[in-house]
Amino acid sequence: MTRATVSKAVTWGLLAAWAANDLEELATMAGWARSARPELRKRLPRVPERVWARMELSQREVAVAIGLVGVVMAAASADGARTGGRSPFFRTVLVGFGAHGVVHLAQSLAYRGYTPGVVTAPTVVVPYSVWAVRRLRAAGVEVGGTGTTAAASALLPLIVAGAHGLARGITGAHRRGDGAPR
Repeated sequence: MTRATVSKAVTWGLLAAWAANDLEELATMAGWARSARPELRKRLPRVPERVWARMELSQREVAVAIGLVGVVMAAASADGARTGGRSPFFRTVLVGFGAHGVVHLAQSLAYRGYTPGVVTAPTVVVPYSVWAVRRLRAAGVEVGGTGTTAAASALLPLIVAGAHGLARGITGAHRRGDGAPR
C-alpha cells in the first residue's frame, strides 16, 4: 500500500501562516501591552503586581521572543516536510498553532476589543490549521488525537513563556523591570 503524499504547502504552510500571524504581533504587541495594561488592571484588581510587570514588553523583547518561536516553527515545518507531515513534532505544533488561533479570538472576546494577533487568527491561523489537518487526514495521517491535543496544550504555553523568558534574558529587559532594555 502506497502512502498518499502531503504537499509541501501543508508542511511549510505552518511556517508561512505563523509568519503572517507573528508579523501582526510584532507590529502591535509592545504598544498594545502598554496601552491595555491600565484597563486590564482596573478589570482585574486581584492580579498580582508581578504579573503586570511581565506584561511590560519592549519592542526588542517582542522581536527576540518572536524570533525564538520562529525557530521552533521552522524546525516543526522542516520536520513535517521531511516526514510527509507524519512527524509527531510537526503534528503537535500544528494542533497547538490552531489552538493558539482560537485563544487569540477568546482573548479579544474577553478583552472586548483588539488584542495582538486577532486579525490574522480567523483569516490565516484557523483556516490554515483546519485545511492542513484535513489534507493530512486525507493522506492517512492521524492528527489531533488525545495524545497530540494534550501535548499541544502543554507545549504551547511552555514555548511562549520560554521564548519570552529567554528574550528578557537576551535583551536585559528583566534587569529594569519595565520591559525596556537598559
